Amino acid sequence: MNPPHAQGPYRRGVRFLWRKWPVVLRLALWSVLETGQTFLTGYALARALDDGFLAGHEAVGLWWLGGAGLGVVVAAYGTSRVYRAVADLVEPLRDSLVRQVVGRGLHDADSAAVSRLTQQVEIARDTFAGLIMVSRSFVFTAVGALVGLFSLDPLLLLVVAPPLLAGIALFVATLRPLARRQEEFLVADEELAARLGVVCPGLRDVTAAGAEDDVAADLGRGVAREYRTAAALARWGVLRTASLAIGGQLPLILLLTTAPWLLDNGVTPGALVGALAYVTQALLPALHNLVHGLGASGSRLAIVLRRLMWEGPGSGGGAEAGRAGQGPALELSSVTFAYGPHAEPVLRNLGLSVARGEHLAVVGPSGIGKSTLAGIVAGLLVPDAGEVRVEGAGVRGEGAVGRRVLIPQEAYVFTGTLRENLEYLRAEPVPESELTGAAEAVGLAPLVARLGGLDTELVPGELSAGERQLIALTRAYVAYAPLAILDEATCHLDPVAESRAERAFAARPGGTLVVIAHRISSARRADRVLVMDGVHALCGRHDELMERSPLYRDLNGAGDWGGGRGGDRGGVASDPALALRDPYGVDPVPRPGLPGDRGHVVAHRSVGEMETVGDLGDRSASRGE
Repeated sequence: MNPPHAQGPYRRGVRFLWRKWPVVLRLALWSVLETGQTFLTGYALARALDDGFLAGHEAVGLWWLGGAGLGVVVAAYGTSRVYRAVADLVEPLRDSLVRQVVGRGLHDADSAAVSRLTQQVEIARDTFAGLIMVSRSFVFTAVGALVGLFSLDPLLLLVVAPPLLAGIALFVATLRPLARRQEEFLVADEELAARLGVVCPGLRDVTAAGAEDDVAADLGRGVAREYRTAAALARWGVLRTASLAIGGQLPLILLLTTAPWLLDNGVTPGALVGALAYVTQALLPALHNLVHGLGASGSRLAIVLRRLMWEGPGSGGGAEAGRAGQGPALELSSVTFAYGPHAEPVLRNLGLSVARGEHLAVVGPSGIGKSTLAGIVAGLLVPDAGEVRVEGAGVRGEGAVGRRVLIPQEAYVFTGTLRENLEYLRAEPVPESELTGAAEAVGLAPLVARLGGLDTELVPGELSAGERQLIALTRAYVAYAPLAILDEATCHLDPVAESRAERAFAARPGGTLVVIAHRISSARRADRVLVMDGVHALCGRHDELMERSPLYRDLNGAGDWGGGRGGDRGGVASDPALALRDPYGVDPVPRPGLPGDRGHVVAHRSVGEMETVGDLGDRSASRGE
C-alpha cells in the first residue's frame, strides 16, 4: 500500500499550482498567442508556396509571409506578458521557502540555514521559473504544430505524431528513475567528500596507527559506490537521449523518406515544406528544451526542495545523517508481525510511506494492530519480515532514539520536579522560555500555573491520567526527535484538549506526526488516514476514505472507538464505553481544573488493576452512587 511519493516535491508542486489557478489561467491565455505564431510557422509558409509563389501569385505569397511575420510580433508581446505571470508564480514560492527556512533555523538552530537561504532558495526559485517556461513552451508549441499539420493534411499528422508521442512517453518514463539516480549520485559524492575531509588531514595518524589498509578499504567502498551511481546515471541518460532522437529527429527522417508517397497521395509541395518547418523550427527545438530543461533542472529542483522543506531537525553528521536527510520521514516495506510463531499475523505485508511534515492518523477497531504498528515504528517490536526506516535509517540502529519519540496511552511521570520531567528527553538543560512555550502550545500551561511553576515537586500518584498525559506530551514536544508517535496518548483528554495537543505536534517545524486515533475528530484533522481492518490497509484523505472504505464510514458513525490499553492483544479498553454526557456521568475528562471537566468520574485503569489516588479526580461518587 505504498502510496507514490505523491507527498513529495512533485505532488506538492501540483498543489501549489492548483492554489494559484488564476495565475496559471492567465499564463495559459497569454501563451495562446505563442500557439498562434507556431501555427503560422508552417501553415503560412505552405499557403505562400501553394497559393502564391508556385501558382504565380507573388503578392499572395508575400501576404502570407507578412502574416507570419506579424504573428511573430504578436507572440513577442504575449511572451512579455508570460514573464509577468511566471513572476507571479515564482515569487510566492520563494517567499514560502524563505519563511520555512527562517522558521526552522530559529526553532532548531540550524547551522545550514544561511546556505539554504542564500543559495538553495535561489536555486529553487530560478529552476522553478525555468521549468514553468520550458514546460509551458513545449505544450503550446506542440499543440500549435500538431493543429497546423492536421490543417495542412491529416497524412502529415499520421507520419509525425506517432514517433513524437513515443519519444515523449520514453522521456516521461525516465523522469523518476533518473531523478533517483541523480540524488543517489549526489549523496554518494557527499559521503565520499566527507570521508576524505576526515582522512586527508589525519594521514600521519593513519600511518602511525597502521590503519592504511582499513582506511583504504573504507574509501574504496565510497569510490565504488559513487562509480556505481555515476554509471547508473549515465545509463538512464542514454535513454533520455534516445527519447530526443525518437521524438524530434525521427519525424524529420520519416517526412523525407515518405515524401514521394505523400506527394502521390495528394499532399502539396507547400504542405510538405510546411510540415518540415513545423518539425525543424517548432517541435524539435521545443522537445530539446523540454528534455534538457525538465530532465536535469526538474531533478535538481526536486532534490533542493526536499532539502529545504522536509529534512528533519536533530539529525547527526556523517553518512547516516546524509541518508536520513533524504526520502520520507517514515517508510514501511512489506512488514509482517505476529505474536508468536503459530499466531495469526497482526500485520501482513504492510507498506506505508509518510512524508516529512505530514500528519497521519491510524484508525481501526480495537485489537486490529494499531498499537502494534506504533511499537514497530518505535523499535519496541521487531517485525518478522519487512523493513522499517525512520528518517532514512533503521529504527533500532545507532541514533534511532533521536529520530522518533513514542507517547503511549499510560504516560510515565516520575518523582521529581515538573521541569525535570519535561527535560527528560533532552541531554542539556532546556531554556525556560522554550519549556513555557511548549507547555502553552500543548495545553499544559493551566496545570503548570495550578501546581505553582516548573520547579514544583511532583507526586505521580496525585496526578490524574489526563495530567500525566499532558506532561508526557509536552516532554515529547520539546524533544529533538522529528517523528512523534501518539499511541492514543490523548485518550484521557477531552476533545478540546486533544485537538490542541495534536495541532501543536502537527505544527512543529520539520516534525512528522503519526496518531493512533480513538476519536473521529483526530482522523479529520490529519492529512491522511490509514484504515486497518485486519485484511488489508487503506490509506487516503478523509473524503476519499468516506467514499472508498465502508469500515471508515462505520467508524465515523461511531465517533469514539475506545481503543484502550492492550487493545491489540485483547485487553480491556481504557476509555469509558458510554458516550459523552451519558446518564451515569462517566465521561473521559481528566480531573477538575482541565478543559471540559464537569466533575464526573474518570475511569482509566483496566479491570483488576488497583487505582492510584488521584485517578478519581474529585474523589466524589457520581450522583450519590
